[in-house]
This record gives sequence, structure tokens and C-alpha cells, in this order.
Amino acid sequence: MSELYPLKFEPILKEKPWGGTSLVNRYFKKADPVVKYGESWEISAVSENISMVSNGFLAGNNLQELIEVYMGDLTGDAVYDKFGVEFPLLIKLVDAREDLSVQVHPGNELARERHKAYGKTEMWYILESEKDSRIFTGFREPVDKKQYLEALDAGDPASIMNIEYPEPGDVFFTPAGRIHAIGRGIILAEIQQTSDITYRIFDWNRKDADGKERQLHTDLALDAIDFNAAGNNLIRINPVLNKTENLVNCEFFITNLITFNENISKDYTLIDSFIIYLCLEGEFLIRWEGNSEAVIRGECVLLPAMIKEVDLEPAPEAKLLEIFINDDINKNKPK
Repeated sequence: MSELYPLKFEPILKEKPWGGTSLVNRYFKKADPVVKYGESWEISAVSENISMVSNGFLAGNNLQELIEVYMGDLTGDAVYDKFGVEFPLLIKLVDAREDLSVQVHPGNELARERHKAYGKTEMWYILESEKDSRIFTGFREPVDKKQYLEALDAGDPASIMNIEYPEPGDVFFTPAGRIHAIGRGIILAEIQQTSDITYRIFDWNRKDADGKERQLHTDLALDAIDFNAAGNNLIRINPVLNKTENLVNCEFFITNLITFNENISKDYTLIDSFIIYLCLEGEFLIRWEGNSEAVIRGECVLLPAMIKEVDLEPAPEAKLLEIFINDDINKNKPK
């Protein structure tokens, strides 16, 4: 029997002025139900925000400590060879009651040069959206720096941005360099590289309680923006029951969608990576080696790489994201 088991973690809730109460009231996070939480960090290795195990005999240990002890048995040998004790992904739930700032994230090379950190490529899975909710993603068409700065100086960068009206189940893949903003009335799941580096471009001229505007990173953002990142990046599929469907396959992560109402057996023998399950709807059981772990809506579970076979049992129907690291990870090592 494996010593390791499917691991749950204490969510790290982030109070935000633009946040809401849905993460507590509808996604079962244990916190004050009237406080405005904008984010719940489900699995994190960001400095000073290391996730803590909440279940089983390893409860109370943090994620970095576990990797130090279990190494490739937890993360996969290829993942451990590249990242060591730093877990490579950050998983979040986001509740946006107001428009978030327009921002951009640097890629690996620029982030290493400026911050000695990884860049930030990310994807969003839309859980809920209101009728008029918007996603701002990339430019409407390619622009140059002059056109971009003119729109910024006019206080209207949205005028040159691509705008989508998302529906639940929509996916947006946002490579580093693509400017973006989450609009109000949206709840989403976010999968990203382990990075907390954000260059804020525009914040809709908002002011805080003291009448001050938030800090912007106009100069830093200029070198990070891909001015050719334009047009629609919406991924929309019609889920098929009891089938694993790929949503995103990039060098930093693979994300699949599973919607099921009957038992599914998963064999990860050929995948040299941990697996993350993020329950989007319903609930299910993970069964392995005579054991089981229940997972409910809004919960995130880390399946150690050494566990290669599990059965997923819906109760009675569930929808989840299945997330892991690309098998070709070592081909993408920075030189």
C-alpha cells in the first residue's frame, strides 16, 4: 500500500475590495460569510502562501515540506528534476463582483531577469457569469506601442481590447504577454504557473477609501506585452458524458474536463506527474488501494505521482478538471 494518499489543503482566502461572498456561501470555504473574498488559493507554493495539508496523517505539513521528503513520489520524477521543492502550479478560485484591473504577466525569461521567478501563463474555466459579464482578453487586432500608449493616456485601453461575453463552461487560455482583465459578475477557476508577478496597466480610475489610486506598472508592462496577441482566445466545447476531454495542452500544464455519471477508472502509468482534481460541480469519491476520499464542489485534491490507478465514483454526477504537467517537461528546461 502506498504511504502517500490524495491530499487536500486548507484554502488560503484573499480579501479583495472587488470580491464577493460566493466562495464561502456556495463553494464551501470556511470563513466569515459576509467578508468580500476575491480569491481562494487552493494549492499554492508562492512564498509566504504555502498550502497546508488538511486531511490524513500528513495534516499540518505544508506542501514544500512534503516535496522535501517524498520528492518524485509526490510530484513525479520529471517535475522534481526541473522544479525541485517548488511546486510548479497555483490553483485558484476567483469571485469577481467588480471588474478587475487590466494587467499583463511576464514570461519566464523576463521574470527570471527581473524577479528571479517564473513567468505566468494561465487559463480560466468559467464557473458562473452574469448576462452582461465580460472577459477582456488581448487586443481586438494587433497594435503597436504608440497606439497602445495613446489608448492608455486617453484612459480607455478597453477601446482596443478584445471583449468576450462568457458562459459557464467557457475556457480562456492566456499566455504570458497577453493583456487581460476579468469582468464583474464572474466566478472562475484559474490554473497558472507558480508566480504572483502582475503588472497592473489600468484600474478603471478607481480610488481607495483614502482617495488614492492603485499603483500602476506602465513602464514594466511595456516590455512584457505581446502587441500581436489579438483576437478571440475562447475555448468552448460541448462536454460528452463519461469522457475525458482536453481543454488546454501547453508546456506548463495540461488541463482536461471530465463530466461523468458512472464510475471511471484512471490509469496514470504513462504520466510522470502529480494529478490535480478540482471539483466544479457535484461530488465524487476517489477510490484507490481499498481506500476512498470524498471530494465536493469547490474542493481541490492533489493525487501523488506514485499513485497510478484510481477509480472515480460520482454521487450521482460530477464535473471536474484534471490537471497535470506535460510529459515533455524536460524538453522545455531553460538553458
